[in-house]
Amino acid sequence: MSDMEMDNKTLDTEFLVLGFSNQPILQGLFFAVFLSIYLVNLIGNVAILTLVFVNLGLHKPMYFFLSNLAILDICLSSCTLPKMLVLSLRKSKSVPFSECMTQLYLIMAFTSTEFFLLAAMAYDRYAAICSPLHYSMIMNKRVCGVLVASSWMSGFLCVLPHSIWMCLSSFCGHNTIDHFFCDLQTLLKLSCSDTSVIEMLLVTLNMGLATGCFLLILVSYFYIISSILKIRSAEGRRKAFSTCSSHLTVVIIYSITVLLVYVRSRSMNTLPGDKLFGVLYNAVIPMLNPIIYTLRNKEVKSALMKGARRKTVG
Repeated sequence: MSDMEMDNKTLDTEFLVLGFSNQPILQGLFFAVFLSIYLVNLIGNVAILTLVFVNLGLHKPMYFFLSNLAILDICLSSCTLPKMLVLSLRKSKSVPFSECMTQLYLIMAFTSTEFFLLAAMAYDRYAAICSPLHYSMIMNKRVCGVLVASSWMSGFLCVLPHSIWMCLSSFCGHNTIDHFFCDLQTLLKLSCSDTSVIEMLLVTLNMGLATGCFLLILVSYFYIISSILKIRSAEGRRKAFSTCSSHLTVVIIYSITVLLVYVRSRSMNTLPGDKLFGVLYNAVIPMLNPIIYTLRNKEVKSALMKGARRKTVG
């Protein structure tokens, strides 16, 4: 078969996304759990967006970044969970090739964007704690806009080569994805084309950018912690640390999870743990982010309480 014919065959391929269908008895339970996770995710992140929009006290750089993180979390979970819920109700688990490739690109793009955005948020916390007198000048509206726009653009551009290469790959009838979404590592195993270019890009481009973001976050927090330790009063240290503790918590959880997912070797067999980590960064973390920022941030908690009281009085 010629390359042209093989490419045409690939374009007509439908992937079978198994999800959790190997345990049909638990299908109803899985549907209820993931529907609940998705709804909590939507409600929590929409609540954050609404709070920031209507509360003038939250019109600050930190909450501008948090709003973008909320949008990102809604987008990331919406790439996978609605489709997974639909597939769990259908007998047919088939997903068209074009839809699978679109989902793959969006998941990688949103995941990469989150890394860039978390790095930008770390820089914001560094400016707020290490240069409080110059903070409003350093993090003006223009700088915040450039940082956010750069995060989104970089996230979508850096994964474009992988997506294009996967679209041009052949799968030769191997179309069963033992996951609940179109996962890159699983697709690499199914491909009968040469995937060395994608693997090289994963190691050089993606790991390089992720490492760069992580180093920027580490350096920022090195200076943040150094500045906090110089504060004489315990109350002052506690107050300073509370402004960045929620961001630090999100960074640690997100970085460890994504690292465990994408640093897996292609030679490894698909394990149940792969689905677990996929659930964590596609569903659980986006749901936890608004909860973490609400519970660990006094300003967000205060705005939430005021809004609740206003509704009660009304």
